[in-house]
Amino acid sequence: MNYFLAKTDPETYSIDDLEREKKTTWDGVTNAQAVRAIRDMRPQDRVFIYHSGGQSAIVGLARVTSPPRDDPKNPKSAVVDLELLERLDPGVTLAEIKQSKAFADWALVRQGRLSTMPAPEKFVTWMRARFPHAKI
Repeated sequence: MNYFLAKTDPETYSIDDLEREKKTTWDGVTNAQAVRAIRDMRPQDRVFIYHSGGQSAIVGLARVTSPPRDDPKNPKSAVVDLELLERLDPGVTLAEIKQSKAFADWALVRQGRLSTMPAPEKFVTWMRARFPHAKI
């Protein structure tokens, strides 16, 4: 199983929306590096849901439920289907991630505008320690 992080502006699509709908098609990604991350996703992979735009925090965990496919609205992009596994409450802020000093080389810290990315194994381990009862 692989792990990823996907950012969303909560005013556009929030963890509340995902919780209400239970599943969604993750679309709207145009950056080539982020599209590659989506194309690398496989069913059962996990995705940390990150609220950007002010909150800047990981707020939930989802599971990939489909293989990646071309975005019907943009053939240069890709989409996957996600299903909410659980909210992570309280969320883990970007400030906390940076303060740990363990992830300075991760795209989340280095490339603030990148919307979708792989999550390194050491981050997954760190999150498991923070949320021992979560489905991480």
